[in-house]
Amino acid sequence: MAAESAAFTPLTLPVLPLDDEVVLPGMVVPLDLSDSEVRAAVEAAQAAARSEPGKPRVLLVPRVDGTYARTGVLGTIEQVGRLADGDPGALIRGRGRVRIGAGTTGPGAALWVEGTQVDETVPEPLPGQVTELVTEYKALATAWLRKRGAWQVVDRVQAIDGVSALADNSGYSPFLTIEQKVELLETADPVARLKLATQQLRDHLAEQDVAETIAKDVQEGVDKQQRDFLLRRQLEAVRKELRELNGEKEGEESDDYRTRVEAADLPEQVREAALKEVDKLERSSDQSPEGSWIRTWLDTVLELPWNTRTEDAYDIRGAQAVLDAEHAGLEDVKERITEYLAVRKRRGDRGLGVVGGRRGGAVLALVGPPGVGKTSLGESVAHAMGRKFVRVALGGVRDEAEIRGHRRTYVGALPGRIVRAIKEAGSMNPVVLLDEIDKVGSDFRGDPAAALLEVLDPAQNHTFRDHYLEVELDLSDVVFLATANVLEAIPEALLDRMELVRLDGYTEDEKVVIARDHLLPRQLERAGLGADEVTLAEGALRKLAGEYTREAGVRTLERSVARLLRKVAAQHELGQRELPFTVTEADLRGLIGRPHHVPESAQDPAERRTAVPGVATGLAVTGAGGDVLYVEASLADPETGAAGLTLTGQLGDVMKESAQIALSFLRSHGAELELPVGDLKDRGAHIHFPAGAVPKDGPSAGVTMTTALASLLSGRLVRTDVAMTGEVSLTGRVLPIGGVKQKLLAAHRAGITTVIIPKRNEPDLDDVPAEVLEKLDVHAVTDVRQVLELALAPAEAPAREVPTAA
Repeated sequence: MAAESAAFTPLTLPVLPLDDEVVLPGMVVPLDLSDSEVRAAVEAAQAAARSEPGKPRVLLVPRVDGTYARTGVLGTIEQVGRLADGDPGALIRGRGRVRIGAGTTGPGAALWVEGTQVDETVPEPLPGQVTELVTEYKALATAWLRKRGAWQVVDRVQAIDGVSALADNSGYSPFLTIEQKVELLETADPVARLKLATQQLRDHLAEQDVAETIAKDVQEGVDKQQRDFLLRRQLEAVRKELRELNGEKEGEESDDYRTRVEAADLPEQVREAALKEVDKLERSSDQSPEGSWIRTWLDTVLELPWNTRTEDAYDIRGAQAVLDAEHAGLEDVKERITEYLAVRKRRGDRGLGVVGGRRGGAVLALVGPPGVGKTSLGESVAHAMGRKFVRVALGGVRDEAEIRGHRRTYVGALPGRIVRAIKEAGSMNPVVLLDEIDKVGSDFRGDPAAALLEVLDPAQNHTFRDHYLEVELDLSDVVFLATANVLEAIPEALLDRMELVRLDGYTEDEKVVIARDHLLPRQLERAGLGADEVTLAEGALRKLAGEYTREAGVRTLERSVARLLRKVAAQHELGQRELPFTVTEADLRGLIGRPHHVPESAQDPAERRTAVPGVATGLAVTGAGGDVLYVEASLADPETGAAGLTLTGQLGDVMKESAQIALSFLRSHGAELELPVGDLKDRGAHIHFPAGAVPKDGPSAGVTMTTALASLLSGRLVRTDVAMTGEVSLTGRVLPIGGVKQKLLAAHRAGITTVIIPKRNEPDLDDVPAEVLEKLDVHAVTDVRQVLELALAPAEAPAREVPTAA
């Protein structure tokens, strides 16, 4: 294989620069002499040729972005004359590569340089690899020329024998860039140059194949669309002929929607928006996905009851009778609904139904423990008002679009649950129950509770906008009832928009009435029994409510009644019991087992929790209503236990701080209270709240912990019939707390007879049912010393040894 050589005589040649063009050896190109640099080089070559034999010679050098290549081509001027367009020109043939050296001087205005001609010979015979390379290049070039239809050039390429000439033949390829041609020019080794030319040609053919495949696929797609369009037009023509044959009127789907919109009873703003969408539907093609979006949106808008309203039943006494018949107790809610109807009636009589575009809806929040009838109360309210009822379950909803709807551009977009509730109700003034509003969550999809702010705001919801509808929807006439178990779980901004109504649970007498009038008839029907076959005595119902169940609501009570009736039905089918049968208090244990909640007052005195010093009874509020909470205290052995305070029972920070306050108060006032506070300095105190798996927090156990510690230090028992609640301060003041009604109901259910509450909570006793207050001895106190006087048994009472913890 030949290497570069400098065996030729050095040359001195005028430079003919080529902008955006490359000439390789063997190529014959016409050049325009109107270019000053080309004309100067040609004239200089002609002047030099007068003193030398042969044709004038120039050095053809590519110039890319003002930079000359390192290698040029020796060219001879074959002819000077006129080009095809009549301009003066010269025909130049490339002869061989020249390595450019230093500049020099010469005749004329051209740039002269010295150069050395490059040896491009290839030794004979050709190696096998080079022969294969020549064959491959010719095959690729032939394939490309045939695709272009240049059959006359194929024979000329096949006739080229030299490796260098064959590689330089690529200079005619129009698909090569200037940079690729300069690379071919500067590659002196003929074999390497042929490899480069072969690779360039191979890459181009591969790109051409991909382009042809894409063009073919596009053409097939276009042909398919054209066929589809043609067939659809033919189908429309056939349908038209069939309609004419059957005597039907001609009409299109868009015309049908336009007719429906114009005939519908829509608000003006909604009508304009719907007609705009019909215009878009008429302009869109059958294949456009926008058409299906528009049709779905129009169907939704046309199905909404924009101007449909039910007439409220303004029989106030009748509505009150319906509420009383369907729900026992719940006087606060009943009074609020009665007030609402009375005001609506008076506004309607005076022509004040709509003021400022807003109607007189209502937004109530029913907050209470499970099982007190919050959800069923919504149906009763709708029944009493003569309105449609819709329930919207919000428990576990985390997507803001569930309330406001999705944008129409999304696949499977739907309006929000509020719009769907209005559509389901079929009127613009239903009773909508937003169930479990405190269970709404939030994540990366947004906060549904924030979306409810506009829905539940009477000042804003007359112009509510759903993301799917994008038109104003008037919700001002809707009665919203939101239910929740935990008030603290409702966002403050949302709670501010609702009128709060608390359902704190039922008394034992109310539970007996509910079981007799509502639960028993329903469960008799489910058990397949008649009212004349099984009867529950009032004593049995009272024991079921008091000892077999202990809850704020009546769900567990209903399950107990159902279990009792199933047992009776099964015994009758087995021939073990005759009907009719009256279930008495004495029959309960044989039918459904022993009671689960025996009051402390009914237990043996030696087995009661407060039978030892250091145990006090407190009252608390949980998500299931009020509950009784026991506090236990003990002192560590001075030799083995470290001084300090230990708290157990999964307590929150506020409750831990209350325990520290109780301990600090006793340490500072122990002498005054005649307590051996020295034990608190030398021995570690331990306060425990049983049911350690249940989290507990809040300040209302302060007086209970103080009483437990005082009982432990004094050795005096805490009275079994006493329960207490209240926050304690460092000075011994008893501060007010919340949930008084729920706590007193829990004390009543547990058989407590004496309850101690803060003096400032005395007005809350007005909310407690009278029958409960009659059975409770309630003491309102201002100082923890009063609590100790009331709760601790006299010193002469028998007491067990003070417990110690090792």
